[in-house]
Formats: sequence, structure tokens, C-alpha cells
Amino acid sequence: MRLGPLQELNADQAGFRDHLVAQRGGIHGPFEVLLRSPRLGDRMEALSTYCMRDSALPPRLRELTLLIAARRFDAQHSWNAHRGKAVAAGLDPTALDRLARDEDPRFDRADEEILHRFAVQALTAHFVDDDTYAAALAEFGEATLVDLTVSLGTFTTLALVLNTFQVDLQTDLEPPFPDVHGFQHIRPDQEER
Repeated sequence: MRLGPLQELNADQAGFRDHLVAQRGGIHGPFEVLLRSPRLGDRMEALSTYCMRDSALPPRLRELTLLIAARRFDAQHSWNAHRGKAVAAGLDPTALDRLARDEDPRFDRADEEILHRFAVQALTAHFVDDDTYAAALAEFGEATLVDLTVSLGTFTTLALVLNTFQVDLQTDLEPPFPDVHGFQHIRPDQEER
């Protein structure tokens, strides 16, 4: 990680640390960075907890939303932390493997396919076309579509924190994206053989 360990915690940092340990069992991933800004970290933790545990999306689609954001922002740490949870929630591991390779995942379920199309348009083009918006609204309804959109923003914020501060990748898991090595993109002719 680009930031060294905190030597001493002020009162706000200590309180946020205690909250993270109580709520999440420790200080992991982007929260290692956000501990430096505990007021912001506390708000991000509450928002990310809502997006992952309480949003109107079912758990399977919450995990898919996070994985799509992780792939679009090359957040290998997020991907590795959530891929197993996504499979346990009911997502097809083969489709996730294709998503990791930045291929069309070819989801079998209509809600997953619509969510994927909506999320990719929002995160790459920064706009959602009328047909995709209408399909997502019909599939999810207004409240869920708002939760989906805010979840995408929340997960991309956390991805930016992970990658900007180069939060260490899990050593027990393979890097998931073939076009990313460490914290940089690699060209096909640079791939290790």
C-alpha cells in the first residue's frame, strides 16, 4: 500500500477503527485508507453497508453490481473479495470468468443481463440510452433503479481508493484480470508467458 501504517491514531481515527472492527471484523480493503479520514470513512462505510446489505436489489444483484464496477475500474482487490460471495449468491461462475476477461458475460437471467447493460453504459459511456433505461426501469422499478445507480457510484469510489493508494492485493488469490498486472494495464504483447 502506498500509505504506510498509521503510527498513532487520533480520537476520531480510533473511534472509526473500533466501529470497523465491530461491524466488519477488522480494517480491510479501502477502509485501510479511509481510516486516515475517519469522518469521510464513517460515511462511506455506512453508504457501502447500505449498498451491500440493505439496498432494494437482491443480494445476487448487489454482488453483480459490485463486480461490474470492480471490472470497469480494474479493482482486483474488490473482485477477489467478492467473487466467491457472488457465486454463493447465485451468479454463474462461467459468466463471471467472461466478465473478468472483459468479454460479454452472456448472463442467462434477464435481470442480470439488463443490470449489466445498464451498468456498463453508465460506467463507460456515462449515459444510459433510452431503451436500456426503459428496460431497467421496467425490470427493477424506480426505487431499485436509484439504489442500483448509487451503488455503482459507491463501488467505483471504493475502487478508486483501492487503486489510487494501491491497497495490497490478496496474496492467496490469483489476479483476476488478464489485462492488469499489479496496478497498471498491460498490452497483449507484454503479457508474461
